[in-house]
Amino acid sequence: MLITPAFAQAAGASSGSDIAIQLVPFALIFVIMYFLILRPQQRRLKDHQSLMKNLRREDTIVTNGGLVGRVTKVTDDGAEVEVEIAPNVRVKIVRSMISEVRVKGAPVKAA
Repeated sequence: MLITPAFAQAAGASSGSDIAIQLVPFALIFVIMYFLILRPQQRRLKDHQSLMKNLRREDTIVTNGGLVGRVTKVTDDGAEVEVEIAPNVRVKIVRSMISEVRVKGAPVKAA
């Protein structure tokens, strides 16, 4: 007598438009993530790959470990680079460990 009947069950089954409205925020979040995170990362990766492909002698580079050196030799297979980090101190570095090229060197000599 004091409790009124609940009418929430009388609303019926949910329609398909309710599901679409619930999925819109997820789609919007995905679009925002793509333009703010994924797309700039892909562009940065593409720029880094072109930088590694155009690496040549006399370029001043910085490695991922923080070493700064000058490229003295680029191998034919393209996997390693010889870098002079001090006078008469040369080390071989894997190309993927180069983070940036600071100063572009001399053009490649014609063979």
